[in-house]
Amino acid sequence: MTFRGKLWVLTLSGAIAVYAVVGGLPFVGYVLNANAQQAGNDPATQLRIVEAVLDHIKNDYVDEPDLEKVRVGGLRGLANGLDPYSSYLTPEQVVAYKANADSKKAGIGAEFSQVAGYLYVISTVKGGPADQAGMKAGDFIEYIDNKATRDISLYDGKQLVQGEKGTVVSLRVLRTSEKPQTIKVTRNSYTIPKAESRMEANKVGVVKVYSLEEGEAADVRSNIANLQKQGATKIILDLRGVAGGKLEEAVGVANLFIKDGTLATIQGRENKVLSSFAADPSKAIFDGEAVVLTNLSTAGAAEAIAAAFAERKRGEVVGERTFGAGTQQELFQLNSGAGYLLTVAKWASASGKPFLGEDRASMGVKPTVEVKRPDVPEPLDAPAIIEGQDPNAPNPNPTPAATPKPKTPAAVEDIQLKKALELLAPKASTATAG
Repeated sequence: MTFRGKLWVLTLSGAIAVYAVVGGLPFVGYVLNANAQQAGNDPATQLRIVEAVLDHIKNDYVDEPDLEKVRVGGLRGLANGLDPYSSYLTPEQVVAYKANADSKKAGIGAEFSQVAGYLYVISTVKGGPADQAGMKAGDFIEYIDNKATRDISLYDGKQLVQGEKGTVVSLRVLRTSEKPQTIKVTRNSYTIPKAESRMEANKVGVVKVYSLEEGEAADVRSNIANLQKQGATKIILDLRGVAGGKLEEAVGVANLFIKDGTLATIQGRENKVLSSFAADPSKAIFDGEAVVLTNLSTAGAAEAIAAAFAERKRGEVVGERTFGAGTQQELFQLNSGAGYLLTVAKWASASGKPFLGEDRASMGVKPTVEVKRPDVPEPLDAPAIIEGQDPNAPNPNPTPAATPKPKTPAAVEDIQLKKALELLAPKASTATAG
């Protein structure tokens, strides 16, 4: 079946959800139950089910149905059933996407995904607008201005957050153990900090990475070289909070520590390897003991580094299971002028394990030494965080008079770094009884 044919089947399938909303739920349940065992992924069977539903919409719905709305609603719903990064684009959005119009907008310095239907903050840029306004990794955004995020796609949510430089966006935030709050963030340009380094005891050097955008691998290389000049014989590579960047830069960083073999792959349909990235022996500069630090805000390109360390047993990966991201999309334009932005490839480890999985147990990279922070909730905790909130209720405070001033958090011991330092500490010699 051609892509267009598959998309038509999917479009028709979306009408099931629409019919359920407008009153056909009992019938839909009957049809789905009757065909559940035989349907599977067979397009012909699915098509027959949907044709029956469409007949009922056309003949039995109380009003004359607007089939254009049914089609668009079905297309939007279909993307929601794929992954957070696939999306239906309106004709206007297609034009803007092709013109790369979003690059001309100002943002707030945050990486987003979608969890439990809400816009979810994976990480914030240190010193960026969101960070300065008091937003945190792990925040659930319930409203963007007056728009409920449960009603829109991740793509639409990102577009609403962006805007003209100097304008303000109001974000109603749900956070664990706190009352809902509205945070006002001024859109602005920002600079992602470059990698930083410092020496710790026992000749341990720490390299803190903030991004893996173009040029960052060279910056990390420079930091490692400087640490070596200061006498570092062991390295801690801190990837916590690194959620953006290019896979090529991640491979470049991993190659500084690993001199041979495959470091990462890109997978297509049926796990077919579309690209693989091999280490260049001439680019490896550090062969001493090393540890990688990860947390829930480690996502995308940074996960390739963690996976390379873990799979090659190059060093311990200390911290939390990473978020699980890293995909590539392609725009397929429809005759109507609208389009479908579909995930066509996933980033994966050298062994072929994609970072984006079906559930939390298969997402991301599992640390070899788990050290969880008690103050940071997992995305799976979303129901507990959202409990008691009515998703259909209007925003009770869409435009507050003033943004609450972020509280200065009390100093908290960095238990993940502490564990990494312990692992790299000199091993005490065992006394021999005489």
